[in-house]
Amino acid sequence: MARFGYFLACEEHGPDELVRQAKLAEQAGFEGLWISDHYHPWTDEQGQSAFVWTVIGALAEAIRLPITTAVTCPLVRIHPAIVAQAAATAAVMSRGGFRLGVGTGEALNEHIVGARWPSAEQRREMLEEAVGVMRRLWTGELVTHRGEHYEVDTARLYTLPEEPPPIYISGFGEKAVALAGQIGDGYICTGPAADLVRAFHESGGQGKVVQGGIKVCYASDEATARKTAHRIWPTEGIQGEASQLLPLPRHFEQLAGMVSEEEATRSVPCGPDPEVHARALREYVEAGFDEIYVCQIGPEQDAFFDFYAEQVLPLVR
Repeated sequence: MARFGYFLACEEHGPDELVRQAKLAEQAGFEGLWISDHYHPWTDEQGQSAFVWTVIGALAEAIRLPITTAVTCPLVRIHPAIVAQAAATAAVMSRGGFRLGVGTGEALNEHIVGARWPSAEQRREMLEEAVGVMRRLWTGELVTHRGEHYEVDTARLYTLPEEPPPIYISGFGEKAVALAGQIGDGYICTGPAADLVRAFHESGGQGKVVQGGIKVCYASDEATARKTAHRIWPTEGIQGEASQLLPLPRHFEQLAGMVSEEEATRSVPCGPDPEVHARALREYVEAGFDEIYVCQIGPEQDAFFDFYAEQVLPLVR
């Protein structure tokens, strides 16, 4: 049976509010948390971007739900040896309930250290090497690594969980999904794509966890919800590779200026009809997802959790 969790948007809410939402999610009956990992929001309208590892430490003390980063990029902005230490500490603090979701990232977050933004092929190579480095460090052994993309010099992690955190890999193209099946402990996707789930299983992911994420916008009427979703997350209507290549929120705002309300909300359940929301979640279940994480857009967080606890989650369980 599929499990349903809540998706904490670091781009839209400050750290204290994220912790508050996590508590509400647990009380509402959600079974896990996703949390995004950004340096910049997608647009200035979203307006936040806290350091995810600090927030995860607070979450581990505040709630007992498992936590997955959706997703961390261990390639450019932060060296994989540092991500390995952060993830190991998060796993200890969350009593083993931490999963490291990783992906090949976006220039929006990674360009800030002044490094050249690699091609998609190079980023896949870097991700594979980074995952290997992190898993070696989680053994607790002294690690020296001289790879094509990374060097590690006599590093050892001392604070380790009883079991290393699983690594779930995000991917949307054929090659990325194949890599996820080959080296990942699970797979992450943000649309109900049965073909990608099938490709993941066929490339080595059979029996592994598949997680999906969806944005929704609850409000007392559908028109208000659609306006809110379009205002805060117009980027939901941006297609193609732009999300990986543009470096600044203002560039996304310029592109989003061409996204209509209809385009921005096409895949976003909006309004107060529980069946609309339940139908969207069922698409993920039918596509083969094991865990589905729901992100409420906008300020109606308290009303959203009541709505899902009382009306939506009972329909899909």
